[in-house]
Amino acid sequence: MKNTLLILFPLLLFTACQLNKEKNSHPERQIIISDDLSNFWKAYDAIWDTNDTLKQMEYLQALFIDKASVGQKRMMEARRYTAEEYVASIQNHPKFWNSLRKNTENLDPFNEEIRKGYDKLLRIYPSLNPSKIYYTIGAHRSPGTGVDSLVLLGTEFALGDSTTITSELPEHLQKYYQINPINHLQFLTVHEYIHTQQKPMVHNLLSLTLYEGIAEFTAIIATGRKSPWKAFTYGPEHEEKIKKRFEQDMFVPNRIYNWLWNSPENEFQTSDLGYYIGYRIASLYYDNAANKNEAIKSLIELDFSDESKVAKLVNSTHFFSNTLAKMNEEFESRRPKIVGIDGFSNHSENVNPELKKLTLHFSEPMNKETRGFDFGPLGEENVLRLQKVIGFSQDGKSFSFEIKLDKNRQYQSMVTNRFLSESGIPLKPYLIDFKTK
Repeated sequence: MKNTLLILFPLLLFTACQLNKEKNSHPERQIIISDDLSNFWKAYDAIWDTNDTLKQMEYLQALFIDKASVGQKRMMEARRYTAEEYVASIQNHPKFWNSLRKNTENLDPFNEEIRKGYDKLLRIYPSLNPSKIYYTIGAHRSPGTGVDSLVLLGTEFALGDSTTITSELPEHLQKYYQINPINHLQFLTVHEYIHTQQKPMVHNLLSLTLYEGIAEFTAIIATGRKSPWKAFTYGPEHEEKIKKRFEQDMFVPNRIYNWLWNSPENEFQTSDLGYYIGYRIASLYYDNAANKNEAIKSLIELDFSDESKVAKLVNSTHFFSNTLAKMNEEFESRRPKIVGIDGFSNHSENVNPELKKLTLHFSEPMNKETRGFDFGPLGEENVLRLQKVIGFSQDGKSFSFEIKLDKNRQYQSMVTNRFLSESGIPLKPYLIDFKTK
């Protein structure tokens, strides 16, 4: 029995170690898939060998799209690329594609750089779940993205360098290549790798800002390199002004594209300042943490759908002028309201069915270009249908429309936040609810 135990104990220990190893296992070398590049160039060459537009489409389909890897397919789905766009880009931008080609056909130095980035990320975040990296080809809508467990590099952007000829491209695309993208390939890949680790994004401005800013911050910490974007040179010099504007926009539903994935045509003449805001929050959280590795883990694994956890993290940094709850309270106090309805008292149960017109009165002048109604809790059957829109009063403080009512019926309509004040603040939603005689 004693001998049996002596044999069994090392076996159990070995088994436990193996299970633990498998649980936290990482590939010896990061998997990088590049088959789509050679497929693309085969299609490219075939397209230039014929003037037959139908054959060009056939070649693209057979040689590139039909052979697409999982990563290429996901990039095409994520950015809604079409075969027609690819053929148009090949025909319209030959100097660009020919100048880019050499970089896509000698990937060894770039693969080494990417793998170094992976190793650096693993050192600061040992809980990293391995993701496959794909070199994909797009039609100029994304330098990279993280989708599920896939890191997708938009090679037409990511492998551009100072020799890439961009004169055929639209001006806004030419500007991207000014950063010499190939020098930032490792940084870009780490940023997108983080997205494969994060919990699903939530579509409000603060959560999306954190989603992108945390990825950017982690890439900076992991690689030891600066972010290449203008937002990260403009941001520190104008932080108070940027922060004040962000606080004003934070709770407004239609302001996301003022801060993320936007052009530089804005009051700051700088795109993607939301990345900088999210980065600053992440960096302050990290700086305040005694355990830096745990701070990285908390940032990457933040549950954006848990408002209390998001608020706790953000409030702990004291980045904003007040807590999120106080700022939201202040925002709600600034929202325009419906202060009255001509024709009856809301929630009345004896409204005259002969009533033909309603007028809503607002607490302040409204934007005359936007409005919106929706069903109430009772649904479509009980909705108050507009027969004719009369429109806003000259001062913008009232809105009138004609209606048709039946006897002995309950009506509901939600006046939605698509009504906006002149300064763009959304209306506090208001339920019109009444019964006719």
